[in-house]
Amino acid sequence: MEKSYFEIIKSVGEDVNRDGLIDTPLRAAKAMQYLTEGYKKTIDEVINGALFTSDANEMVVVSNIELYSLCEHHLLPFIGKAHVAYIPNGKVLGLSKIARVVDLYSRRLQIQEQLTTQIADTIMEVTNALGVGVIIEASHMCMMMRGVQKQNSVMRTSAMIGEFKTNQATRNEFLSLINL
Repeated sequence: MEKSYFEIIKSVGEDVNRDGLIDTPLRAAKAMQYLTEGYKKTIDEVINGALFTSDANEMVVVSNIELYSLCEHHLLPFIGKAHVAYIPNGKVLGLSKIARVVDLYSRRLQIQEQLTTQIADTIMEVTNALGVGVIIEASHMCMMMRGVQKQNSVMRTSAMIGEFKTNQATRNEFLSLINL
């Protein structure tokens, strides 16, 4: 990967031997490996057994989970936050694991629509919840830095499963709890 970044820098017309760029191919390669580390982890590694028996049966919401991902179309970042909710069905997931699921999928080349669905489907599969709701709000550098150059646009996506899809009151409670 380092060689590829060397060639990219050279192909844009820069002097790859310039003082400030000498180590850039290595730094860029390390950064890309970090930004795509979601490919190297499995959901079992992320959950790590943190699923616990519980009588809880009311909505669990974790909001404002920061996320950083790379648009698969331009390799430019999109940055935002995820709001994740589920209704337990005999099992609850360790709190930090919800954020780790968000990180697992956001640290891949991605589109926001798919990211939202992947998080919802995974939480549903892992917990066997009565329902799952996920909303992601993000700003996309591909819209801000190039193309239409709209600085204040925010994309919102949602995935609703089970009670969140079929029960309007459940969906409304979720939206109310995250202030949308």
